[in-house]
Amino acid sequence: MNSQQIRRLAADCGIAADYVDARGGTVGVADDVLLRLLNAMGMLGPGGEVAEALQAAAVLPPAMVIRAERGRIAITLSDAVPQGKIAWQVRFENGKRRRGETEPTRARPGSPRQLVLSDIPYGYHQLTLEAPEAHTVLIVTPGRCWLPENVARGGRSFGISLQLYLLRSARNWGIGDFGDLAQFAKLSASHGCDVLGLNPLHQMFPDNPEHASPYSPASRRFLNVLYIDVPAIPEFRHSARARALLEQPAFSERLSCCRAAAQVDYRAVNALKLEALRLVHADFHAHADQARGSEFDGFVKEAGESLHNTSLFQALRDHFTATDPALGEWQRWPDAFRRPDSPELMQFAHDHRDNVDFYNWLQWIADQQLAAAKDAAMRAGMRIGLYRDLAVGCDRTGSETWASPTDFMAQTQVGAPPDIFNPAGQNWGLPPFNPIALMRQGYRPFVDLVQSNMRHAGGLRIDHVMGLQRLYCIPEGLPASQGAYISYPLDDLIGILALESHRHQCLVVGEDLGTVPPGFRERMAEANILSYRVLFFEHDELGEFFPPELYPRLAVAVAGSHDLPTLRSWLAGTDIDLKHRLGLYPTPEETLSQGVRRDAQRLKVLRMLDLEDVEPISAAAFSEAVHRFLGRTASVLAVTQLDDLLDEHDPVNVPATSHEHPNWRRRYAHSIDSLTEDHPAWRLLEIVAAERRPSGHGKRAS
Repeated sequence: MNSQQIRRLAADCGIAADYVDARGGTVGVADDVLLRLLNAMGMLGPGGEVAEALQAAAVLPPAMVIRAERGRIAITLSDAVPQGKIAWQVRFENGKRRRGETEPTRARPGSPRQLVLSDIPYGYHQLTLEAPEAHTVLIVTPGRCWLPENVARGGRSFGISLQLYLLRSARNWGIGDFGDLAQFAKLSASHGCDVLGLNPLHQMFPDNPEHASPYSPASRRFLNVLYIDVPAIPEFRHSARARALLEQPAFSERLSCCRAAAQVDYRAVNALKLEALRLVHADFHAHADQARGSEFDGFVKEAGESLHNTSLFQALRDHFTATDPALGEWQRWPDAFRRPDSPELMQFAHDHRDNVDFYNWLQWIADQQLAAAKDAAMRAGMRIGLYRDLAVGCDRTGSETWASPTDFMAQTQVGAPPDIFNPAGQNWGLPPFNPIALMRQGYRPFVDLVQSNMRHAGGLRIDHVMGLQRLYCIPEGLPASQGAYISYPLDDLIGILALESHRHQCLVVGEDLGTVPPGFRERMAEANILSYRVLFFEHDELGEFFPPELYPRLAVAVAGSHDLPTLRSWLAGTDIDLKHRLGLYPTPEETLSQGVRRDAQRLKVLRMLDLEDVEPISAAAFSEAVHRFLGRTASVLAVTQLDDLLDEHDPVNVPATSHEHPNWRRRYAHSIDSLTEDHPAWRLLEIVAAERRPSGHGKRAS
């Protein structure tokens, strides 16, 4: 193909041949990059020819997401549908059917014909046209996401975000767990919090616990079993072997070391927990009462093939990595084990059914304990509760890609183009959904993700929410600067989010940092998806920071995130020094430029906070002013990090690093048990609360 043909095919497949960078310049994409992305979508044959021509308009697409207006939906028809009345049938998700014969109409002269149907409820249905015969998944949506009553009425709430694995307590095993989460939820609710924000709770790799980033999980549909509170499992009390294990001096010493460590020792924690959990699991099957056994069986049945595949996948990893750690990558397994439906794999599942059952059981226990934490938050008075986080992608070697490899673009990673903060660009190492495959499956992979992550949640943060419209994709082996944007069906994905948001009564927050397409934030606001506004990024073209009253109402106002420095570090500029030591700036001049930019920002931030005349400014005074600012914002939610409430200095994560820096490990300096009523953290939170609280309202009673 010549360049013109390549670019035409790329445009047809939603691959942009250029983009506008963070500085406003237009960056062209090389033909080779476009070709490699087309190949990753499955659009090219072995010789580079077009393997699958884009078909002419079908009678019906594989899926249609339609917003209901006053109980009516309008289905736009292609020219392939003949004139005259159309016989149709809808099979609703509850199994009931409705038939009819309807004459299509036009909204206005010259517009496409529309099949208008009444009394079609929200949900996932099957629509069939009888002549010509055609089928589609009909997804009927309210179009806008659910909002809690107090938010819908214009009220303003506040809360805390934390990294669950970093929590300390006298009883956890060296990593924060669901028991800690329930305890902290009750504690924060007693101080008026309506929401508790969490890192992604996604399933990780038990055979490779040092792979710790919650944003690079094995599966986003299931939970990280290291968060299980082992002694809280009902069967633990009846497991003599598990209780005896904890009393062994060697085990107790290992446990004490994990509890005392400044960083999460994932390998040691993983070994402790799995050793104990295997004993409890064995005793569960030996001694569980009928009700508990039936509950477990029901969970496994409801989770179905997806749970079976993820548990079988981990059993396979256990088997292969026992001889060679490199065989943790399923792409290196023998051919018969690279797909979940081979006869050899079925035999493996039978031979290793106890291990598969163990991983099923772990997911059940984790799900129960997360549900208990959610219940604790709501009983304590939170109006939103747990606010979960959905990562933008999964690890390429995880169970998501193994179970459904065609859902993803081959040999492609998601990232971000070069910008001011990351001049080399970013490669997050995460395979993107194939938008063509997504549509062909009626969006089922996306629906499953949303449903799984709204489970036991009152809020869901969509990491890099611009991915609903486009993702910056980099062909494997190329630098992050050589990528291109690929489009996704924004309106359809928003429609699915809105439907699930109402069904789960779960508000949706879109993390919209970085390069945001024109009009994108307005589209999010129209759909009731809250924007994510970071104080240090909220400024005009001249660098002047916006006052609190100019923050959008449908937003979450924050001062930081897991990828940003803490308040103390930002004020001192030590995050710039750290990035310099880690070699993240390409030249010494860039380091100096970053420092100069920070000095200018600091002056403007201090002026906005009415601290320009305070010299020298202390970290404590700065933190108080920032929290007061967050409380004053017009946004319906103000969320402060536990890191800043506890005056942490070191970052949780330094983007663009892996082994160079101990990311995802630095534990909080203070334990939950030490957060007594007079702790400085609550004084900072009260500053936020005082600005949010309507006049005449006191602190919520515990």
